[in-house]
Amino acid sequence: MGFGDLKSPAGLQVLNDYLVDKSYIEGLPGVKKALGKYGPANVEDATGSGGTDSKDDDDIDLFGSDDEEESEKAKRLREECLAQYESKLAKKPALVAKSSILLDVKPWDEETDLAKLEECVRSIQADGLVWGSSKLVPCVVEDDKVGTDMLEEQITAFEDYVQSMDVAAFNKI
Repeated sequence: MGFGDLKSPAGLQVLNDYLVDKSYIEGLPGVKKALGKYGPANVEDATGSGGTDSKDDDDIDLFGSDDEEESEKAKRLREECLAQYESKLAKKPALVAKSSILLDVKPWDEETDLAKLEECVRSIQADGLVWGSSKLVPCVVEDDKVGTDMLEEQITAFEDYVQSMDVAAFNKI
């Protein structure tokens, strides 16, 4: 419905006639009307009984069951999934941290028997220690099992052959 020009008296009269049977604001004291009574005249109330007291609101469950207890089937399924996940984690091998260490073992002098020196150094055995070749090739150690301090202590224990030992390179693998 068009009201025309609201600045003219004819336009205001059309608006006033339209609003005569419509109430958009009710006074505080009074009787509450059905929702359909607030719309245009000659329109049927489509809201039903007009009452706002609906007990069906509690029956609507938008997020699943409002029953807090799990069904036995759901509980069993959840426990089976957890057991499968834990067994999968148990089968996965743990990551072993390894390092490549290049040791510079210095003999006392040029007359030191280098073959005997190498034999002494290679006699050091430890779980997680793999010796490489003796031409300044790094050995590989597992970090949790073998430390450079332990290697230095055991290598320098061969006092007849070893003057000192330095770690020339230390790289995480």
